[in-house]
Formats: sequence, C-alpha cells, structure tokens
Amino acid sequence: MSLVFSRAVAASAAVIASLSAVAAVPAAASTAVPPPVREEDRAGGSGDHLTVTVRHAGAGHDGTYELSCHPGAGTHPDVGGACRAVDRNTRWGRETFAQVAPGSVCTMIYGGPATARVTGTWAGRPVDATYDRSNGCEIGRWNRMVPLLPDLGS
Repeated sequence: MSLVFSRAVAASAAVIASLSAVAAVPAAASTAVPPPVREEDRAGGSGDHLTVTVRHAGAGHDGTYELSCHPGAGTHPDVGGACRAVDRNTRWGRETFAQVAPGSVCTMIYGGPATARVTGTWAGRPVDATYDRSNGCEIGRWNRMVPLLPDLGS
C-alpha cells in the first residue's frame, strides 16, 4: 500500500512540475521589457506620429486626424491633450494600445456605434489599434485615451 501511495505522490509531483514549467513560459514572455526608446524618436523624430480615424461618433467627432508628439503638431483638434493622453498610458513593459485581455469580465453596457482606428508609430514601435464602445471594458479602454479619442460621455 505504501508503494502505491509513493508512486501516486511521485506521479503527482511530475505533473505539477511539468505544468509549472509550461505556465512559466508565457509569464516570462509577457513581462519582457521593450528596448529603450531612441532619443531622436522622443525628440520629435519619426517615433511619435499617429493617424486617428474616428467613425460613427457624431458630428464634430468623425474624421481622420494626424498627430505628432515631442514636439506636438498635426491636424488633431487637441494636439497637446492627445499627446498627454498617450504619454499617460505609456508604461515600460506594457503595450500602450493593448486590447482588452481575452476572458475579461465586462459589463454589458453599450456605449454606441463609435469606432476608432489608431495607426502609426509610438515610441519607435508600430501601432495598429482599433477601438469601439461595445461593452464596459471597451468603453473604459476608449476613455483612457481621451482626448486622443473624442470624449463621448459615460
């Protein structure tokens, strides 16, 4: 009986060890820190230029806007505020324009048909992000980027 128990414990330990090894791989990959931003990119080079296209947000909000930061320039209606919004959401080791994590629990609040697409380069990295207001998580993600994206209330 003790031999059976010992084999069961050994088998359980092997399974736990292999699961731990598998789980450690994605965790290590997700915490990788991006390379440092080149000074010329932060100083107004080609590193901080975005194109923002907003649709179905209503009169005065829809359109395509260009935005450059560091220093600020472009056709965006609030260049300074938009640059500050993106700066505020930029953190080492995190994707500035990340989508809502799969499996997130979100309130089923509909924020309207507005959509946005942000493309270009930020901090020397390519950007191609889409936004909508289909649930509470997406509304929160949108609101974190106001005034890069229009303030639609909520």
